[in-house]
Amino acid sequence: QVQLVESGGGMVQAGGSLRLSCSASGRTFTQYLMAWFRQRPGREREFVAGVSWSESHTEYADSVKGRFTISRDKAKNAVYLEMISLKPEDTAVYYCAADRAPYGTGRFAAQENYGYWGQGTQVIVSS
Repeated sequence: QVQLVESGGGMVQAGGSLRLSCSASGRTFTQYLMAWFRQRPGREREFVAGVSWSESHTEYADSVKGRFTISRDKAKNAVYLEMISLKPEDTAVYYCAADRAPYGTGRFAAQENYGYWGQGTQVIVSS
């Protein structure tokens, strides 16, 4: 059974930092495009950050550029999201996602490209 499990969420004050982790099991995702999405209260799920299977390319939503960093550890079959200078508007459930197939080159932000999703981890940023 393929699973993506997020962890590292929690409550933090504005200006603080968190590091989210996504651990994969049941399949090796080392050759898959991976990404983080989030769903803020009352809004639809949106793209946050993505990393190509080759690690040569990353992409970020404008709202998080310069504050969030996506990385992956292929040896651990894991993806991370380092978040600094957090703002109350970053409050959301954060989801890890993996492409439908290896060696994908689709748009990072296109949710239909992803075939595997985690259950999400809650991040709350207080003002």
